[in-house]
Amino acid sequence: MIQRITGVLRAVSLFERFEQCAMLVLTFAIFVLTCLGLFHVVVAVTRVVLTAGLDPISQPVLQSIFGMFFTVLIALEFRHSILITSESQPHSVVRMRSVLLIGMMATVRRFIVIDLGTTSVTEMLALSAAVLALGVAYWLVRGNVPVPRPDGAR
Repeated sequence: MIQRITGVLRAVSLFERFEQCAMLVLTFAIFVLTCLGLFHVVVAVTRVVLTAGLDPISQPVLQSIFGMFFTVLIALEFRHSILITSESQPHSVVRMRSVLLIGMMATVRRFIVIDLGTTSVTEMLALSAAVLALGVAYWLVRGNVPVPRPDGAR
């Protein structure tokens, strides 16, 4: 009986080690993607400033740049959700809130970069329903469960 318990504890420890390694690999991958995304944002903004000067820029260019901004923000939020789950006890509500927030940010990004001239009413309805559903789900899971903060404050 004691040997079985010891074996289970070793397996849990092995799985926790695997989970930590997976988080490190994901963190590094997100770091690389965020750096590349940030580089592209800086290059795009620099090009717009150098070519357009103080004149107003076109709406497609502005939409593209804000789409890049949101892509970097989504990557940063994804990294933050990995930090929360790795530094605290795995809590499904905390994880669910992070996933819902990332989903809302991705949907809002889609609204920003959408071309209204080629978008159908059905697609707009679907995106609106997705934002509404994500908002309702977030409202339902937000409850009174405290979210652990990285600095340890409450």
